[in-house]
Amino acid sequence: MKSSISGFWKWPIVYQEVDLSKIMVRCAYHSDWDGAMKLAWKTFIKFDAPDYSQEGIQNFHNFVNDDMLRKMFIAGHYQLFVAVDREKYVGMLTLREKKHISLLFVDENYHGNGVGSALIKYVSKYVSEEEGLDRITVNSAPYAREFYHKRGFKDLGPETVADGIRYTPMELRLRDMLQTKS
Repeated sequence: MKSSISGFWKWPIVYQEVDLSKIMVRCAYHSDWDGAMKLAWKTFIKFDAPDYSQEGIQNFHNFVNDDMLRKMFIAGHYQLFVAVDREKYVGMLTLREKKHISLLFVDENYHGNGVGSALIKYVSKYVSEEEGLDRITVNSAPYAREFYHKRGFKDLGPETVADGIRYTPMELRLRDMLQTKS
């Protein structure tokens, strides 16, 4: 077990050690959608919601429950990637416009064990090799800002609030990231 104090939390958060060799990161199937969105909502409420207004929380809830978003995923216009430990969803990441991370969440019991990094690495290769693009962008929540910085993302501007959602626009240049991680 390892312990860490993170963000606004006042007590140590204890994480279980995870064997990453047993976790599979992959492109999602249609049947993965509901489980991935439940993971996103559950994790958002625990870690991100304290930084948001009621308006922001409601807008996030509406977003992860939007039937139009599901239809875009089914039609192939919105990509979902999942990290699975046996049958359990332990991480999820969505891409819009082929290069923008719109959601990235990891089950609280898997924080600090490389699941989020594995998702970013998988998606970085996908965006570079399959889409032929050289960068990934994200609008980082306050809770995740340090996570993205540690993985090479750079701020593109100051923190912004839109519709009650706080975020910092960031970018990762893939050539730099893929060369240093190979």
